[in-house]
Amino acid sequence: MNSGDSIQVVRRNVPSTAQPLHDNAVLHRVLAARGVRDKNELSYSLADLPRPEHLPDIDKATQRLVQAHEQHERVLIVGDYDCDGATSTALMMRALASMGFTELDYVIPDRALHGYGLSPAVIDVGIEQHQPSLIITVDNGVAANDAIDYAAQKGIDVVVTDHHLPGDTLPKAVAVVNPSRQDSAFPSAKLAGVGVAFYTLVALRKALLEAGRLARNVRMAEWLDLVAIGTVADVVPLDSINRTLVEQGLRRIRAGSAVPGLLSLLQVAGRDAANVSSTDIGMVIGPRLNAAGRIDDMRVGVQCLLADSPEEAELIAKALQGLNEQRRSIQTEMQEEAESIVEQLQDKAEVLDDQVFAYAVHHSQWHQGVIGIVAGRLKDQLHLPTVVFADDEGDCIKGSARSIPGVNIRDVLYRTSLLLPDAVVRFGGHAMAAGITLKTHAFDAFSEALNEEVARVLNNNLPVKQFQTDGALALADFNMNTTNLLAFAAPWGTQFEAPLFDQQFVVESSRLVGNDRHAQLRLRPVEESTAAVGAPIPSIAFGDNRTFNAGQVVHAVFELSVNRYRGNVSVQMILMHIDPQ
Repeated sequence: MNSGDSIQVVRRNVPSTAQPLHDNAVLHRVLAARGVRDKNELSYSLADLPRPEHLPDIDKATQRLVQAHEQHERVLIVGDYDCDGATSTALMMRALASMGFTELDYVIPDRALHGYGLSPAVIDVGIEQHQPSLIITVDNGVAANDAIDYAAQKGIDVVVTDHHLPGDTLPKAVAVVNPSRQDSAFPSAKLAGVGVAFYTLVALRKALLEAGRLARNVRMAEWLDLVAIGTVADVVPLDSINRTLVEQGLRRIRAGSAVPGLLSLLQVAGRDAANVSSTDIGMVIGPRLNAAGRIDDMRVGVQCLLADSPEEAELIAKALQGLNEQRRSIQTEMQEEAESIVEQLQDKAEVLDDQVFAYAVHHSQWHQGVIGIVAGRLKDQLHLPTVVFADDEGDCIKGSARSIPGVNIRDVLYRTSLLLPDAVVRFGGHAMAAGITLKTHAFDAFSEALNEEVARVLNNNLPVKQFQTDGALALADFNMNTTNLLAFAAPWGTQFEAPLFDQQFVVESSRLVGNDRHAQLRLRPVEESTAAVGAPIPSIAFGDNRTFNAGQVVHAVFELSVNRYRGNVSVQMILMHIDPQ
């Protein structure tokens, strides 16, 4: 399958700072290139976090929750079936219980049956099972206008905590706590759903203390591990606020103070909690929790996070491990079929001399829970916006969209819906990820409209895939000390990317592994300043099935990584791109 782009490697500018950010020169330049100006920024102190008072409707939310506390009301948490929603739900359940809420339960919408977020059907489930007088949404609700009106008809108040972009009209809830509101004075609109839930609970704790209804030994920091997991897994930008929340959560996990479910998830995955990093959240914990919502029922994931005994947590973690293996199997099959469809579309476009700016693919047998992952993988391979569809109820198909910098896919779907008003049933999401439900018969028309709209956004110029790197390393930098410093210096993620380097190497050996899908190499680094050649370093290029000749010179973009295998610890490189010279 051919990529729709060329590759460009750009080295980050390293601005001067008043003082060194770290004694290690590599780490200093990495941090400076990401906008860090003072080493005090690396303390990640909770005392430096902004207070919740500037969140819109926070006073209304806390007042209603204090009332529920006083009157021992039945409170229902309505979450979401992704990792952010699961951690938000578990956080609310644990924190509210610790604050003395006794009539407390939760509902997670079924992906296939209910769709995303609060809906009248979900409210009916809540009424049937829990008879609540108050619903608190987490990671959803800001667009649930009809559902909240329905709840009001049933005599149920709703407090919304959400981070998604609001529509033109806010729902008529008791409170809509959302930093993405236009009237928000909170210093960041980038909190994940779990971050909004955390701040709501911080405000509630203060209100209950002031009312004399809470002991001071209730500490919100106790659940920052959950906040860290949801924040990283939801791929929100890691601004200074989110970095502090994530780093503080990681410290709890490394100290063994996380909830038993998180520790068990790491254990069944063969990872040591003492060495966990933000990368492990994205690669290990997030996928296993998300597997429940994708393949089975996210309540399994929430139950894992709510388990209090290590024995119960281990049993559920093993079940999640099994679901994740099942998800991988389904994903592999879908990925191969999707790549085959894309190749056919590329061949057709070549024959017709057409330019493709976006891809939409559909298969009647694909699993709805996995289409988002496949869309993301295709987007990475093609470096073009991609929408992957699976069959939905009735005569509809449901799609998951992933995009590239410069193309706001939610806006693209909006403009496409204007062109096809009778075909698009619903859509929503963010700039880089969105969802859409479409009439099945309109798939071809949608594909054409999608391509035309993305072409318009890109001014009919195919995008160039760009790697922003931190330059080359000296031979002396390829060591465990530098690798560990880079891994744990900061929580890396969106808009605070992990260190990435580029330079020339001499190939010592090369072979294919993993059913010939990945290239495993031993590369000897070439020092730019001296042209000296260093000792070979084990390297892996996932998804690259090329082989290289011994002695061949290549230019590679890479991450330094710690390889832990059977008790041995060594430096390895994760290769993002290889360019034969």
